[in-house]
Amino acid sequence: MPIAKSEYLSEVWKDGLFADRVVFCTGGNGSICSAQVRALVHLGANACIVGRNPEKTKTVAQDIATARPGSKVLGIGDIDVRDPERLQSAIDRCVQELGGIDFLIAGAAGNFLAPMSQLSINAFKTVLEIDTVGSFNVTKLAMPHLLSSVKKHTSGPPSGRIIYVSATMHYTGAPLQTHVTVAKAGVDALAVNVAIEYGPYGITSNVISPGPIKDTEGTRRLSAKPRSDNKRIPLGRSGTVKEIADATVYLFSDAANYVNGVVMPVDGGAWRVGGGNPGRDFEYPDFILSGEKVNIKAAERKPKTGNSKL
Repeated sequence: MPIAKSEYLSEVWKDGLFADRVVFCTGGNGSICSAQVRALVHLGANACIVGRNPEKTKTVAQDIATARPGSKVLGIGDIDVRDPERLQSAIDRCVQELGGIDFLIAGAAGNFLAPMSQLSINAFKTVLEIDTVGSFNVTKLAMPHLLSSVKKHTSGPPSGRIIYVSATMHYTGAPLQTHVTVAKAGVDALAVNVAIEYGPYGITSNVISPGPIKDTEGTRRLSAKPRSDNKRIPLGRSGTVKEIADATVYLFSDAANYVNGVVMPVDGGAWRVGGGNPGRDFEYPDFILSGEKVNIKAAERKPKTGNSKL
């Protein structure tokens, strides 16, 4: 169903800002990434979102398309960013049906809570493969189209831009998140190297690192009782998906023409006061020392349905 513009985009952006541009987004059926894409579509872009859950991805794409009459939004499911062949098929379809790829959002991710003592080797490897290797895969496969976009569009809205959706917990470290801190550190490093190697061709590569964002799948998944006092956030509140979407619009707009290789936390300054705790259920260091297993009741969270970012 249509969502009010005020929930995913500020009034400062000009309509038609991204007219005739195409964004390809992994993890696009997630709470944060879908808001990013919705904002771009509202401002004139067409889009292709991919995810592992076919039904959810298709439904979210149809919902995003309501942001602007006449928009084209493809939702391609059964796509695992760890599988280059399937990912390539989605990119090929996007180019064939929408005409190219001008913007890339790499947002597919995996997350759960586990201390190292309960973190299996396979689980650790899986998160790295989804977050870090998956981000590399989509960059590698989409890059020829991004380069073509830069050559093609010498005027009008910007093109050839990449945003990686990361996190802030690896700046300080965080309990129960070893797998994620390592994976996201790799994502940040990838983004910087892409900026260095492809900047000379006109490509910009930047990172948005969301902090605690309310009413997202990630918040529900990582704690049955998320913090509500916000005492460890300097601005005194959780963020909103709109604030991540606004940062996305900025980095893809003319206002950020000279911004490249930047890691941009959008977290109200939360990382400055340390990694904190995942939620009231898991106070540090008491939970670690207890030896208890992480157990969040299925009824208190939404099931994980694919590669979606938060």
